[in-house]
Amino acid sequence: MKLKLIKFNSVKSTNDQAIKIIKSKKNRNGIVISYMQTKGKGTMGKKWVSQKGNIFASIFFELKKTLPNFKQISLINPLIVKRVLKDYSSSKIQIKWPNDLLIKSKKVCGILQEIIEFEKKNFLIIGIGINTISSPTNVRFKSISLNDCSKKFVDNKKIIKKLKTDYENIFQNYKFNKKFLKK
Repeated sequence: MKLKLIKFNSVKSTNDQAIKIIKSKKNRNGIVISYMQTKGKGTMGKKWVSQKGNIFASIFFELKKTLPNFKQISLINPLIVKRVLKDYSSSKIQIKWPNDLLIKSKKVCGILQEIIEFEKKNFLIIGIGINTISSPTNVRFKSISLNDCSKKFVDNKKIIKKLKTDYENIFQNYKFNKKFLKK
């Protein structure tokens, strides 16, 4: 599966933008990225605090029978993102199941999955927020940025490219690969 990269300067929510794109019938799968997000979504109706300069992305595609189901994908998502981010952290990245990544017990990434039905087809949207450059301070949980714990330059473009490539590769000819889960 190829994901078309769709860039915006500012959106309310990359997940909401993905829904608009699906309903416009312009693309059936892609990855929406934005440099700014004004009303980011978290799980259970919570707000994702979006600091300018971080990564805000939503991957979307039609859920076909040849792909894993919703629950399986929710287990795969943090593993894919962890694998992409591990080169940027000098500390271990932990998964707080099912949808957060932590460094030093502080949140660096949140993942939100949602399904919409359009024209009798189900589409999955995977929202990914990564604190790459800065982390919010006025939230109820502790957070951290990759920039705070990396010895190398944090390059959002490279991270987005690797996310895109890894998602394309995993779902291209999907067969549940247990070796991938252990990496």
